[in-house]
Amino acid sequence: MSISYNKLWKILIDKKMNKGDLCKITGISSSTMAKLTKDEPVNLTILERICTVLKCNVGDIMDFIDPNISGEKKG
Repeated sequence: MSISYNKLWKILIDKKMNKGDLCKITGISSSTMAKLTKDEPVNLTILERICTVLKCNVGDIMDFIDPNISGEKKG
């Protein structure tokens, strides 16, 4: 299983926010933002902070992708 945060980036675009804005209002570090950008796992408390600020659920900002399922696309 791999992770995709493509939904998060789409929400930021819809809210006219950028990654820097998200870091500032959530208090997450630049290294954590780098992990998100690379679709790497982050701590659940980070995801909770993001969801609280964006007023959404974790499923609204990320997906688990099974590379073994043919035809499944990231995002």
